[in-house]
Amino acid sequence: MAQTVVPHLVNDKGVDKISIGVKEFQCMGASPPHDHPHVYLDMGHDAQIVCPYCSTLFVHDKKLDATGSEPPGCVYVATAPPGAPAA
Repeated sequence: MAQTVVPHLVNDKGVDKISIGVKEFQCMGASPPHDHPHVYLDMGHDAQIVCPYCSTLFVHDKKLDATGSEPPGCVYVATAPPGAPAA
C-alpha cells in the first residue's frame, strides 16, 4: 500500500488567502499551541476551499509544489521540542 503525506498548513501571518500546490491537506489554523482542530480539506474538482474553522481561503496553484505556498512558510514542519531525544 502506498502512503502519501498530507501537508499541514498554517496561517501564522493572518492573511485572507493562501495559494498552495496541493488539493488535499489539513488546516491547523496556526502553529501550536495556537492551532485549531486539524481539519482535513479536499478541493476535489474545485480550485479553492475555505477552512470552516479559521475562514482562510486556500487556492490551488499548479505552479507550486507540495511544499510551496504563497505567501511562503505556510506549510507546517513539525520540530522536536528543545531537549527531546532524537528519533
